[in-house]
Formats: sequence, C-alpha cells, structure tokens
Amino acid sequence: MPKIILFLTFFLFSIIASAQNNFSIKGKTLSAVDKKPIESATVYLTSAKDSTMIDYTISDKNGSFNFSVKKQTKPFIVKVSSIGFETFQKEFKSLEANLDLGELLINDDVTTLGEVVVTGEAPPIRIKNDTLEFNASSFKVRPDANVEALLKQLPGVEIDNEGKITVNGKEVNQVLVNGKPFFDKDGKIALQNLPSEIINKVQITDTKSKKEEISGEKASSNNASINLTIDEDKNKGFFGKFMGGYGSDNRYESSFLVNYFKNKRKISVLASSNNINSTGFSMNEIFDSMGGGRNNSIYTSDNGSFGINGMRFGGGAGITVSNMVGLNYADEWFKNLDANGSYFYTDANSKNNNRTKQINLRPTGNFTTESNSKTVDDKFAHNFNYNFEYKIDSTTSIYVAPKFVKAKSRYSKNLSEFSTNETNQIANESVGNTFDETDNLNFANSIYFYKSFKKKGRSIEVGFENDNTKEDLNSLNNTTTTFYTDTDNDGIFDDSTIDARNQILKNRKLKDTYTAEFSYFEPVADSLKVGFTLKYKNNKTSENRDGFDFDATTNEYSVRNELLTNFLSSTTNTVNPYMFIGMTKKDFYFGLNMGTAISKFESSSLYLNNATNLVKNYVLPSVGLYGNYKFTKSKSFWMNYGYEVDFANPNEILPVADLSNALNTYIGNPDLDPNKSHYVYMSLRDYDFATKTGFNIYMGGNFYDSQIVSSTTFDESNKRTTTYKNVSGTFSSWFGASWNKALKNEAHSYKFGLSLGGSYDINKGFTDGQLFDAKSKRITPKLSFNYDYGELISLNPTYNFTYRETEYTNYILDKASNFTHKFNLQATTYFPKNFVFGNDFGYTYNSNIADGFKKDFYLWNTSLGYNFLNKTLLAKVKVYDVLNQNLSTTRTISATTIRDEENDVLKRYVMFSLTYKIEKFAGKEKKGGGIQMF
Repeated sequence: MPKIILFLTFFLFSIIASAQNNFSIKGKTLSAVDKKPIESATVYLTSAKDSTMIDYTISDKNGSFNFSVKKQTKPFIVKVSSIGFETFQKEFKSLEANLDLGELLINDDVTTLGEVVVTGEAPPIRIKNDTLEFNASSFKVRPDANVEALLKQLPGVEIDNEGKITVNGKEVNQVLVNGKPFFDKDGKIALQNLPSEIINKVQITDTKSKKEEISGEKASSNNASINLTIDEDKNKGFFGKFMGGYGSDNRYESSFLVNYFKNKRKISVLASSNNINSTGFSMNEIFDSMGGGRNNSIYTSDNGSFGINGMRFGGGAGITVSNMVGLNYADEWFKNLDANGSYFYTDANSKNNNRTKQINLRPTGNFTTESNSKTVDDKFAHNFNYNFEYKIDSTTSIYVAPKFVKAKSRYSKNLSEFSTNETNQIANESVGNTFDETDNLNFANSIYFYKSFKKKGRSIEVGFENDNTKEDLNSLNNTTTTFYTDTDNDGIFDDSTIDARNQILKNRKLKDTYTAEFSYFEPVADSLKVGFTLKYKNNKTSENRDGFDFDATTNEYSVRNELLTNFLSSTTNTVNPYMFIGMTKKDFYFGLNMGTAISKFESSSLYLNNATNLVKNYVLPSVGLYGNYKFTKSKSFWMNYGYEVDFANPNEILPVADLSNALNTYIGNPDLDPNKSHYVYMSLRDYDFATKTGFNIYMGGNFYDSQIVSSTTFDESNKRTTTYKNVSGTFSSWFGASWNKALKNEAHSYKFGLSLGGSYDINKGFTDGQLFDAKSKRITPKLSFNYDYGELISLNPTYNFTYRETEYTNYILDKASNFTHKFNLQATTYFPKNFVFGNDFGYTYNSNIADGFKKDFYLWNTSLGYNFLNKTLLAKVKVYDVLNQNLSTTRTISATTIRDEENDVLKRYVMFSLTYKIEKFAGKEKKGGGIQMF
C-alpha cells in the first residue's frame, strides 16, 4: 500500500509540475456584422513554421473561450474557424505569459453557404448543425495505426475493453465509410483493418433510420453514427494485409483482407480460418485475433461464440474452429443510383464440456440440479444483403434493401444430470443423447419511396417490408429418465419410474411478416408540421410437428407418436392509423405519434384430433414520443417514450401439451392477454471541449401493465409442468452516469474515466401455484485510466465492481447475492524501433460460487512483434494465458434459479505469425522494399 501511495503522490506532483509550464489564452468571438456571440467556433493554435497543430478549444454559447496551452518559445498562430465566417488568424512570437485576446470580430464569409466550406486548412474540430466533425490529420497516431487507434485520440470518444464505442456518452451503433456500410454497419472490420492515414474526416451524427435519412427528418433514436470519409488522394488505390500463424497444441490462425478503392467504387474481399474462437479480423499489431485479448469481444468471447454481420456462430461455449469468406461491393452504377452490399459464407464447429449446478427456488423447499454435458455444434451460413438507393430527381427517392440468409446447423449433446431435494435424496436422474439438425431459410426486404413537393415540408412516404422465415428441424431424443417417489410416505424415495425414449421429431416452422405504410406530411409553420400515417401489419406463424418412435423390427423411426404430433398457428392483423406532430426549433425538437392499433388475433391448433380456434379482437392505444433540447451545442437533454404491445406465441396461448422433454411439460393458456408495457428513457449529456471534460446521466425502463410469465408446478419427483399467466406491476429499470476527462502536456496524454451503472427490476411468476415476486438490484462502478507517452508507451488500467442482489417473497430463500471484481491492465511499448511489446493482464473474482467451482482466475496475454522490410512484414510471437489459469465460471441469479456454470475455454498456447502489408494509392508506391502498407 505505501508503494501505491508513493506512486500516486509522484504522479499528482508530475501533473502539477507540468501545469506550471502552461499559460491561459482567452477571448471572445463575435460577429463583425452584429456583434453577436459565435457559439462553437473552433479556436486553435498552429506552429508558424509548419502549421502543426499545438492545441485547440471551442467557444461557448457566449462566444467566450479560455484554455491552457504549454509554453511556446517559437512563433505560433491563433486561428478561429466557424461555418459561415472567414477564418481569423493572428501570429505571436511566443507564449510566456497568460494571453487575453479580448473581443475577436469575425467577418462573414460570403463565399460560404450552408454547409459548403472553402477549401483550405481544416480546423481540428468543427460543429456543423447536428454533425461533430474531426479533421483526422490534426490528431497524431502511429504511422501504421488503424482507425480504432485514431478514434481513441478524439476528445469525447471512448472505446472500452469490450469494444463498445461511445461519443459524449452516446453509444455508437453504426460505422460507415463514405456514407456506406463496410461489410457491416457495426463497422468492426473497418475499425480494425482500415489504416488511419487514409481517413480525412471523422463525422459523428445521431443515427437515423433510412427513412429519416432520405426524408431529412430528425433522428428518433438516441444512438450515434460515425462516418469515415476517405482522403481524396487515398480513395484510389489497392491495400490490404495477409496474416498466418501456427502455435502449440496445433493452434492456428490465418486471414487476409484486400481492398480496391476507386472513387465511389469499393471492392473488398476477406477470408479467415482459425481454431482460437475468432473470426480473425481484430488484426491489430499487438494481439491480432487472439481470443481473450484486448477488445476481444468485438468479435468473440471466451465462451466460444462470435458474431459477424448481425449473426452469431459457434455454440456459445467451448472451443470454436471457424472459416469465413466475405465480399463487400459498393459503387454508383449510374448517376444517382448507389449500390452497396456484402456476402458472407461462414462455418463454425464448437466443442464444449459443461458442468452446471442449479438451485431451483420453490416456496415449499428448494431442489438442486447438477449436470454434466458434452456438446458439438456445427453451423454453416450464406448471408447476402444489398442496398439500392436511387434519386429519381431532387425531390424523389426510392430505396430497396433485400437480404437473404441460408443456414444449417447440427447440434449434438451427451447429457447426464440428477436432481436432489433438501434432504439430499435423488428425485430424478437422466442420461442420454440428443441430436438436432436445422435448416433455416430467410428472406427479408425493405422498399421505401419518398416524394417532397414544392411547398417546403410537404411530402409523402410509402414503405413496404417483408420478413419470411422457414425452419425445418429434425430432433433425435435417445434418453432414459428415472423418477423417484415416496410411495409409503416414510420419507424415503424407494420407488422409481423409468421414462425411456428413442424418438425423432420433425418440425417445420414458418413465420411471415408483411408491413405496409403510407404517410403524408404537411407544414403548418416554418417549425411545425403535422402528418397522417396508415400502417398495416400482417404476422403469421405456424408450426407443424410430427413425432415418431423407433421400431426395433424395422430399425427405423416409423411408429407415429400422437402425443408428440400437433399443429399450431397464429395470425395477427393490425391496422394502425395515427397522427404525427413535429416541431423543430434552434434549440429543441420533438415528435409525437398518437393513434389507435386495431388488431385481430387468431390462433388455431390440432392435437389428438381435437381442434381449437381462438379469435380475439383488440383496440389499443398507439403512442410514441421523442424529444431533444440543446442547452448549448454540446449539452443536451433527450427523452423517449413508447407504448408497446406484443402478442403471445402460439405455444403460450394454445392448450396443446409439449411432451418432448421427460422432465418438463409445457401447455398453453387460451385466456392470455398480450404483453403491454410503457418504455421510458431519458439522458443528459455534455462535453466541454475547452476543458476536455464530459459527463452523461441516463435512466430508463420498461413498465408492464400486463406481462406474460410462466407458472410452474412440481410433482414429488420434481418433474415440472409449466403453463403461462398474466401479471401486472412488473418492470425492469436501469440508470447510470459517467464522467471523463483528457489532459495533454507535450508528449504526455492522460484520460480519466469514472462511471456508475445500475438496475432495479421486479419480476413476478407462479411456482407451485403461489405468486412470487423477486426484486433484483445491480450496481456497477467502473474506473479507467489511459496514459500515453508519445508513440512509445501506452498504459490502460481498468477496474470493475459489480454487486447483484435479489430479494424473494413466498420463497424459502429470502435473499441471494453475489459480486465480482474485474481488474485489467493493458500495457504496450513501441521501442526499440520497429519492436512492439504488448501485455494484457486481467484478474477476475466471483463471490458465492458453489463448492467445486473456482472463484477467481488470472488471464495474462503477451505479444512481441518486429517490423522489418520497411514495415511491410511483421513477425510476431504471442502467448495466450501465460499463467495457464483461464476459466469460464459464472453465477447467474434469476427470479427462479441460482445457476453456477463452468465451460471449456482456451488454455495456454504460443503462436508464431507473420503479417504482410501492402499499400498502393493513386498509382504511386512508397519508397522502400516491396509495396508499402498501412
């Protein structure tokens, strides 16, 4: 502890000492025409010798600015830039005392109209209406850095260890390149693989739907979108990288990504193959795609699953072998027709050993289930999606976005489990094998037409969407389950019943959804418009199941099992007319939808020759509200409200028994009402560019008028029968706050982050016929710090603490709780020259894990790389899990269970790899051996 105090004291004095070499520069920006303050003008200093940026700030709503700048002994220039005004500049010989510039009168720029900017030196940051724009060249990164490294340098932009990006507290859910998706809107491949040197500007806006984007409406979401614009000189060329590696325990990885850009035409091809739980495209120079390494969950998690293009592969646990091929293509086929799309083929094989201990909570006494299983999961998928946008003329646009997915999976499980009561007597046990083979086919499409008229604000919009899915499932069940009972009531389970199954289920599930929408908008005033929308939605689901038992005489599954055979279907038709009122002012905007949803819900079933037909009609409110108020250009308040209705699934509402599982029987309830809930979200955020300090406060929740929950009863041997009921008064809520600050002194850069998150939920349900409620609380504080010394050293320690507690009523258990500590330290050095040495060290502690499950573990990954041949080649050796302690143990507390689980994870291995980088832009190659790379 004394060493830590000494270090912190030294660190604090270092900051104070460096601050003593800084001087303040202040002033006020005013329009030369009317002397009104200029808000959000960029004030920045550049070297008079070579125009290198020294520092910058943003003026506040009063036009004032005041920022601290290090001592300058050489001439420098103070510049002021703002949309619609000429760039102001004034040269000074040195800065060796505080500088008061007074009132700076800025002339109007008559050559600048709206968003048009005169070509010239770009300021480091510019706020243009709803767009925050960074000039990439103003933020220094390593010459071979990727786009993710560039984003980490931008003020207000945070990327956590899980790869989640936030801008001033707002989560980024879309990353585009020149306004188009690069393989996927998530943008993970772009961030990890595009070189930062080709980026001209980073533009950050509120995320809009395609409808809002084309029509020019304000965003109704509370997410952010990043658009990376490519430098004109770098938008013509060929670049990419090839990587291959092999290591101990036959671990391997290989991947390549090549790109051809020519103005609006962009063609990219990627492929990967590995057995380290990764798609292979977090290829930074430190850890590449090492599962469990930094930013690991951008693509993977230690439990063996990974995601790409909105789909997940792998079994969600264990060790995954994956292969992938992908193509992305974007072009302007002819004037005003933009096309963009991608294709992926992916296959993944996951193997896992699972051990679980689960306490099942009951009002009359808990019972415990322990299980061991071995699973193998194979998945194959073709994924194709494309977007076409055609501007027929300046007032008319049409957008078409088809998507096609064909997937197949095979899942086998070898299971052994048993349940015991509180006196440790076995109530049931089961052993056997199951095998599922699934074929899935999905086609979805969106068509959107927009037309504006001569009168500003008057427009019509027509939209159509379809989503069609067909799933064929063959499920083999070869299990033996033994149930124990106390037949003579002496307290001892001395009698048993055996349920032996060798059967197959053939199940076809169809789901078709069609939505059509027509809207008309009319301006009432410059800032106010009203609209009318008529929306129709048809949703149909059907499930046809045939069950067959094994016939030993024919050696086939040919004996029809009527108890496992049924047909279920439901159709919902909804007509939803609603009015829209929208207002847009300088400092705020809001939109309000109010209407009525008229629905006809029909369900039918055929089971054991008994037919059931249910018809229900509903007239429900349809309400949506969103709004934003800007106190300043950077400080704003956001709120969103919606009333949501979800109808029951056929298996929940139809009185058909699902007997496919010997331990669990499910049957629907025809008296169910739909889920009805209120959604609320609010946030307050700000980022002060003068002090490079920001905060974000948010809260939200779902509050149910009616919620569908399960109702489970148990017999003496703990066999479950579950149906469904409605409850009210349940909700899930969340809240949080974050604060971050950046400091810079010459080569030293510091980033501090502090956040606090939490949730409070009330869940209700029925166990053994008794209504219970469970109140769940979660609190998660987090500390983070990042230190960079020029291009030589980077240190990033983080600490997370999470506490969870659930209180129960009508249970034998009053309360359950657990907490976790997570500490991580990432350290990277870039010296000696051409060497890169990275370490990623983590410690995790999980309290209250059941006996036999380890509570804590260390995970240390290390990597050493060497660049040679003028950085066209990178040779690297890395060690995953140096201490050989990696574990996957989790505790999950729900309203009805406390579950401890352990799965297979990657263990220690050594990997040797070689990466070859190429780069050729505008027909020119960099000097040096071979073709140069990013």
